[in-house]
Amino acid sequence: MRAFSYEKPADVAAAARAAEADGAKFIAGGTNLLDLMKLEIETPAHLIDVNGLGLDEITETEDGGLRIGTLVSNTDLLADIRTRRDYPVLTRALAAGASGQLRNKATTGGNLLQRTRCPYFYDTAMPCNKREPGSGCGALTEGAFSRQLGIIGTSDACIATHPSDMAVAMRVLDATVETVTPTGMTRRIALEDLHLLPGDTPEIETALMPGELITHVSLPAPVGGTQAYHKARDRASYAFALVSVALIRQPDGTGRVALGGIAPKPWRSDAADAEVPNGARAVMANLLEGARPTEENAFKITLAERTLAAMLAEE
Repeated sequence: MRAFSYEKPADVAAAARAAEADGAKFIAGGTNLLDLMKLEIETPAHLIDVNGLGLDEITETEDGGLRIGTLVSNTDLLADIRTRRDYPVLTRALAAGASGQLRNKATTGGNLLQRTRCPYFYDTAMPCNKREPGSGCGALTEGAFSRQLGIIGTSDACIATHPSDMAVAMRVLDATVETVTPTGMTRRIALEDLHLLPGDTPEIETALMPGELITHVSLPAPVGGTQAYHKARDRASYAFALVSVALIRQPDGTGRVALGGIAPKPWRSDAADAEVPNGARAVMANLLEGARPTEENAFKITLAERTLAAMLAEE
């Protein structure tokens, strides 16, 4: 790990201003950043510790939703009675996301901003456009291992997936991210717009400006219905999703579906949601239209459809 300086600002405005410096990074739980620093994939010159900023509360909003501080741990969000009662798809996703030890440290904002677990991103001996722009995509070379990687929303420059379970549930709930910039401007960003597709610039992963700090994540008023989250993975615990499905289904048969493990961001479309009454095959035909799987991960198309079908059959 390379040397770095450290700062613990007194308030949100000071933290955002400090982040304007070249090579500055926010650190909260550090469950992803510290690993990347040890591998010298991330090499920040200055760490800004945001843990003392008071952004660790869950409050109710005027419209009946929840406003979740960026520093709320995954454990506390999972345990909150309002989350468990009104947003069970989120609690199921959090429970599936990691070990108890990691949930104790991982934060809401950090979970959304965690970086891909693509093996070529983590292997500094291999090319990776996300890690080193212009070097190529190791996952797209002949004989590459791509079983866990993306099938849709990818590009010729990158086929990495976003690893978060929590983000998939928040996407199906239509969450909104609240931020503050180094200039003091505040923004509200729909979660669907937070994560970017790779295109020719896979190193640019979110719509956040340099130094912009997520302060809260807001959930709209509860939508009710039957809510479920299923994560298909290679082993029963502590593994990232091959395919994950977040489902909200209403008594009249309408619903919403978001997928994880298949794209650079949580994957959902209004047109696919409209097909929920017509069954899993109709939903996936729309949701995965234009998919470009590799030979190794083409099974994800069938796996996603069968996972959703099983969830619908349980209703």
